Amino acid sequence: MSSKDYLIAKYETGGKVFEILVKPELAFQYKETGKPDIREVLVGEFIYKDAKKGLKASPEDIKKVFGTEDIYAVADVILKKGELQLTTEQRRKMLEDKKKLIITYISRNAVDPKTKLPIPPQRIERAMEEARVSVDLYKPVEEQALQIVKAINRILPIKIAKALVKIEIPPSHSSKVASQLKMLGAIRKSEWRNDGSLLVEVEIPAGMQTEFIDKVNKLTQGEANIVILKVE
Repeated sequence: MSSKDYLIAKYETGGKVFEILVKPELAFQYKETGKPDIREVLVGEFIYKDAKKGLKASPEDIKKVFGTEDIYAVADVILKKGELQLTTEQRRKMLEDKKKLIITYISRNAVDPKTKLPIPPQRIERAMEEARVSVDLYKPVEEQALQIVKAINRILPIKIAKALVKIEIPPSHSSKVASQLKMLGAIRKSEWRNDGSLLVEVEIPAGMQTEFIDKVNKLTQGEANIVILKVE
């Protein structure tokens, strides 16, 4: 396996060093969310004192420091409390990937406060560059996105918002679409009419208005009546 396929996660305490090999993207995801399963994150099931030299930590040291020799429990602590050892190229790529995730989050959740319309990802990225916003590998996407929205607001009018959308679905599509809508947003109102048609009000991230309308039109073959009630 190439060194590009894994990272070393390092935890140092009481003069002892403990290291594990982990998959890069999954390791960062695990540090933020505790997911996926630790077994999917690990590359090999060993605790090292020097991974580059292949020197394993002694069971006695592991037991003394972590209170267990369970590889998965120990790896959990190392990942959550330790540091990920990145090469320059790995750091560059991970920062770029994190930046894309943040821009996507902002574009899906924010709008222009004047027009109430979504803002293209490219415009958000340009504003970040103009404001010289830096991305932190270790902070969660949502936390950074909220900070960045505040930072770029002086350059690009923008705010995080929700949109309330009313959809009237004819009988020919109502049953099929009803279950799908639950996956697209939060149902705020649902009313079945005598003729079998459905009236629904759905709350969605404001930046997803266009995407949401396109999906509903596809599900109903363009036969639904869709109205944006408010954006705030």
